[in-house]
Amino acid sequence: MDWVRLATRMMTIVAGILAPGAVPVAADGAAPPSPSLIVEDLHIPTADPGIELFLRSKRPRAMTTPRSERTLLFVSGSTYPAETSFDLPLDGRSWMDEIALHGWDVWFVELRGYGRSTRPPEMDAPPEANPPIVRTETAVRDLASAVDAIRARRGIERLSLLGWSWGTSIVARYTVAHPAKVVRLALYGPRWLRPGQGIGVEPQTTEQKPLPSYRRVTAAEAQAHWLDGVPDAHWVDLIPPGWFERWASATWATDPQADRSDPPALRAPNGTMADVRAFWEQGRPVYDPAGITVPTLLIGAEWDRDTPPAMRQALFPLLVNAPDKRYVELGGGTHMICLERNRHALFGAVQAFLDEAGPDAPEFPVLKANRTAPPMGEP
Repeated sequence: MDWVRLATRMMTIVAGILAPGAVPVAADGAAPPSPSLIVEDLHIPTADPGIELFLRSKRPRAMTTPRSERTLLFVSGSTYPAETSFDLPLDGRSWMDEIALHGWDVWFVELRGYGRSTRPPEMDAPPEANPPIVRTETAVRDLASAVDAIRARRGIERLSLLGWSWGTSIVARYTVAHPAKVVRLALYGPRWLRPGQGIGVEPQTTEQKPLPSYRRVTAAEAQAHWLDGVPDAHWVDLIPPGWFERWASATWATDPQADRSDPPALRAPNGTMADVRAFWEQGRPVYDPAGITVPTLLIGAEWDRDTPPAMRQALFPLLVNAPDKRYVELGGGTHMICLERNRHALFGAVQAFLDEAGPDAPEFPVLKANRTAPPMGEP
């Protein structure tokens, strides 16, 4: 691909999203939710003083009784907030809307350092002033706080988890430690060892510069990374007109300091990058797939350069104790397929996995009129 030509075209697009020095606009994706859904926003405390996490739930208005088998929590990746990854209605509905309208109480959690959750104090200092923040083990503690808050609020014992990218490491590690709290596990774009890595393989020994506490990403950099690896014949129509602009405006607006640089830049904690160096590049995964004992889905797209198909193919046979495991490879998409033209192929495959019913099949959406359980109520 002619990267000079591509970069020139992308800069033309990005210039219309965030003009240098301008304050990012609020998300135009904050469209009125479907009148059939209840939306609930809340902040919860963590075990660390001064750190709060932002959670959002969407559920059908007709859903009066919480059920573990119909509750799902999203966890996003290492750069972008969960809100604009999972709840941006690019074609009229967000992914959260789609799942909720299938009869689910669906949530996302923003980890510390992202979106509307507390940003650690290190993010107010120059990035070189501190080591990388929000390592995977910290993110797992944040997930545990979110899961327990949802369980307590809904009066349920378990729920399903869906992680994207770095989020797959977080939800998988949590599931290994707390199998009794997880119903089903969906890993979208899962991180795993690259071919040739593993126990007994010589680790990387190249000296690397120390990582700063966080990194800054511009919209132009995000788009260039997004399209990396897409065949020339497909990159133009991969993202429908206006979608990237809406996503970028909404995403960069979540960082109150984005407009302090020219061009505006989104801050993202570097803990996951430190874990890549300390664990993944040394052939040491951050969790043991054999410890996963719940039904598990691996799903990704063919042009994913961040977590390529070879990673999923290496991970799949290691799920030796999952009572049911699935592998789905989607054509015509990248690591960001959830925000692309073919997003509904992802949505449909994940929904089919989530909706599979066992002996205790949930009654929703056909709710009985004579329920005696207390209603969920509105926030």
